[in-house]
Amino acid sequence: MLSKLPANVPSHLSLRFLKICCNSGDLQRARHLFDQIPHPDLRAWTVLISGHTRHGFPKESIKLYTSLRGRHIVPDNLLLLSVAKACASLGDLRDAKELHDEAIRFGFHSDIALGNAMVDMFGKCKYVDGARQVFDDMPAKDVVSWTSLCSCYVNCGLPREGLVAFREMGLNGVRPNAVTVSSILPACSELKDVNLGREIHGFVVKHAMEENVFVSSALVNIYASCLSIKQAQMVFDMMPQRDVVSWNVLLTAYFSNRDCEKGIALFCRMRREGVKLDGASWNAVIGGCLNNGQTEQALKMLGQMQESGFKPNQITITSLLPACKDLESLRAGKEVHSYIFRNCLMEDLATTTALVFMYAKCGELELSRRVFDMMPRRDTVAWNTMIIANSMHGNGEEALLLFRKMLDSRVKPNSVTFTGVLCGCSHSRLVDEGIMVFDSMRRDHSVEPDADHYSCMVDVLSRAGHLEEAYQFIQRMPMEPTPGAWGALLGACRVHKNVDLAKIAANRLFEIEPDNPGNYVLLSNILVTAKRWEEASETRKLMRDRGVTKTPGCSWVQLRNRVYSFVAGDRSNERSEEMYKFLVEMGEKMRLAGYVPNTDFVLQDVDQEEKVGILCNHSEKLAVAFGILNLNGESTIRVFKNLRICGDCHNAIKFMGKIVGVQIIVRDSLRFHHFKDGDCSCRDFW
Repeated sequence: MLSKLPANVPSHLSLRFLKICCNSGDLQRARHLFDQIPHPDLRAWTVLISGHTRHGFPKESIKLYTSLRGRHIVPDNLLLLSVAKACASLGDLRDAKELHDEAIRFGFHSDIALGNAMVDMFGKCKYVDGARQVFDDMPAKDVVSWTSLCSCYVNCGLPREGLVAFREMGLNGVRPNAVTVSSILPACSELKDVNLGREIHGFVVKHAMEENVFVSSALVNIYASCLSIKQAQMVFDMMPQRDVVSWNVLLTAYFSNRDCEKGIALFCRMRREGVKLDGASWNAVIGGCLNNGQTEQALKMLGQMQESGFKPNQITITSLLPACKDLESLRAGKEVHSYIFRNCLMEDLATTTALVFMYAKCGELELSRRVFDMMPRRDTVAWNTMIIANSMHGNGEEALLLFRKMLDSRVKPNSVTFTGVLCGCSHSRLVDEGIMVFDSMRRDHSVEPDADHYSCMVDVLSRAGHLEEAYQFIQRMPMEPTPGAWGALLGACRVHKNVDLAKIAANRLFEIEPDNPGNYVLLSNILVTAKRWEEASETRKLMRDRGVTKTPGCSWVQLRNRVYSFVAGDRSNERSEEMYKFLVEMGEKMRLAGYVPNTDFVLQDVDQEEKVGILCNHSEKLAVAFGILNLNGESTIRVFKNLRICGDCHNAIKFMGKIVGVQIIVRDSLRFHHFKDGDCSCRDFW
């Protein structure tokens, strides 16, 4: 039960009781005491508003100020100062602008403390013009004024302007303090300007600021951002005291510089030395491991994070979901989805967008679509992700439909949007639609087509069989054609059996990327199919002479949290005999159903019977066979391959899926293939 103030308490005692409650964080009692004051003065209003802001309730502070103005009470500079801090905490530009207007109306625009607070307020609201206007209107400026302006520029993504203001500060005879320096150093990090960072480092040493933990942490960060990891380590080692932020800065630096081993070692040292880890520490090591390809280590760290009592947040989740994608682990992805749902993270845009992409990369386009449809709002990245998801699964029509819905939703497309849509058009042979989208980029959306967009258009034309038109399109490109453009043409030449154009495209690729084995192999395969054995042999010899080795084909399937990998002719699996027996028996059933082995995909010059035997040993067939033998009631098998799927395997898997009665999803290096009822989603063109 809240106590009631005695009657006729002197105003100074009422204010004292109010301050005690606000300082202790007992805001409920503070409000109760405030409401008992018959005519609260400005000091009482200021104490109550400041208390709510200080304890994390800026919205309530704004409501209190609105109530004050509703009583036609004229504020003073101190009260406006406390409200400015509330607006800064909220980042609400509308309230900030209204407060600025009131400050001018009541004649406080010359107050230096209030002016400084308003520069900071507009900076927190990402409104640079407002901050600059307040700053320019101030008749006198101190170090806080300049520091607030510099910080505003840096926080609003304008590091160069921040550095200009920093120089102006010195020219105006105002010496930066430690807060100024720690605010401006991130601008050097952003611009990767190590020389300017060294200049400021010299200023720090000259004015004895090295002991400031924020300054030293910022110095570590700039050297790390500029790949000067030894200097970053040196500054860190000289710090007389370190907080968790400074440790995290160096930790992130090691991972950013691809030194995963030292990053993990530093993290272990932090734990040994009793550094009080925070969520950022765990996110740094988990994200660092993932970005450096150490997926298993990242998952191990995730387990340790939870054992230590830390809950994964949005940052953890958005870095973790790609690991599920990389491992093709749908089960792990669903567990993460469940965690997101249980912890009410579905409102977070970055988290749900990562979830959409994870499902798409794991072959579950329908689940990807469901998550997308449940999103309360969608930005450009979310729309791009769903468009790309449909494109990689060969749903060009759906990608186009999503693009139109995106425009109808008044979301502005960017360069990535058009890459996704054009890829969808190429996979679905939507030539006219692709041309229209490409032509609309500059005309309707002010997006300048880049080399990737031109390469996509070559792919659109090539896949549809317009090879000569695609070749002419390459020659008309306003920039140097990329390997993607020539590669699209070369790939289509195999499908449409155009040897002459294939040789032109391949020879250009041999010049642009001489170490890419895929180009040599593809040309050799085209020549072998055309029975031009001598030229194929010359291509293989060129490959050997240049020391280029072919990437071996590998397929894998995940069953019950374990990944099983296969290469051509693989007999290392404990069920190999059973798998090969199954493939022989299945081959008979397939032949009765109309399957004819396509020996064009056997590139060795051997007799027909041996060619059929070689086809049976391909890695994707072995992975599918293993998946079928281990179905355990499942209706879908997911197989992944590091190279393009073999044409004969593609045809065989259609028959296998229909005979067994299961859906088979194969993701090769280019796209997804959904095999169901004897058909493939790619319509036999990829």
